[in-house]
Amino acid sequence: MSADLTTVRVATTPAVRAGERRRRLAVPPTVLLSFAVLVIVLLWSLAPGLFTGQSAVTGDTAAKLQAPSAAHWFGTDYLGRDLYARVVHGTASSVTSALVAVAIGLVIGGLIGLASGFLRGWVDVLLGRVVDVLLAIPGFLLAVVIVSSLGFHTINAAIATGISAVAAFARLARAETLKARGSTFVEASTLVGGSGAHALFRHVLPNAYRSVLALAVLNLGTSILVIASLAFLGYGDAPPASDWGLLVASGKTYPTAPWLVYAPAVVIVLTVLSVNRISRWLRKAGRS
Repeated sequence: MSADLTTVRVATTPAVRAGERRRRLAVPPTVLLSFAVLVIVLLWSLAPGLFTGQSAVTGDTAAKLQAPSAAHWFGTDYLGRDLYARVVHGTASSVTSALVAVAIGLVIGGLIGLASGFLRGWVDVLLGRVVDVLLAIPGFLLAVVIVSSLGFHTINAAIATGISAVAAFARLARAETLKARGSTFVEASTLVGGSGAHALFRHVLPNAYRSVLALAVLNLGTSILVIASLAFLGYGDAPPASDWGLLVASGKTYPTAPWLVYAPAVVIVLTVLSVNRISRWLRKAGRS
C-alpha cells in the first residue's frame, strides 16, 4: 500500500508534470517535415527563379512529352515546356489565392462570430441566421456560384473560396467568444468598472484566437484544394497560366504522359497534408 502511495506521489510531482508537458509540446518529426515542405512551397512562390532557370511559358517542341529525367525533373508537356518550371512558377498564384481566401474567411467570419458571441441578444440571432444560410449551402457549390458570377479568374476563385469559409470561422469564433466571455476574470473585469471594449480586447480576444488560428491554418490547405479544383474545372485563369489545378486539367488530356497529372497532383497533396498536419499539432499544443 505504501509503495503505491509513493508511486502516486512521485508521478504527480511538479518535475514529472513539467516533463510530461515538455513531451506534449515537443515538435514531432512529421511536423518538422511538414514545415520543411511549406518552406519550400513558400520559397517557390516568392523566388521561383532561384529554383529553375527555365521558362514556364515557352518550350522546345522537339522535346515535347518527355518523361521525367535529370534534364526535366517532372518531364515536359505537349509544347515541350518544363513541367517542373511550370509547377514552381504556378506556386505563387496558387498559394497567394489560398492566403486571400483564408484572410477573407478569417476576417469576415471572425468579426461575425466575435460580434455574435460578445453582443448576444438580437445581434446574435440576426447574425446566426446569416451563418445558418451559409451553412445550408455546400461550400464548393457556393464557391462555384460566386466565381461564376464574378468571372473566371484565380482571384475571383479565391474570393469565392473565402466567402464559402466564412460560416466555419463565424461558428468557431462565436463559440470561443462565448466561452471566454463567461469566464470569471471577464466578469470580474466588468464588476470593477472595466468597459466592454476593455474586456473584449484585453480578455476575450487573447483567449479566443488560438482555436481560430488553428482553423485558419487548416483552412489554408482546404483553400488550396478548393482553388485547385476550381481551376481544374476551368473557373481559374486561362492558359498559359500554370496554376496547379490547371496543370492537372491540361495533363489529363494525354494519358500516355501520366507525369503531367501526377507531378502537380503530388505537389498539391503534399502541401495540403503538410498544412493539415501542422494544424492538428497547433490544436494539440493549444490544449496543452
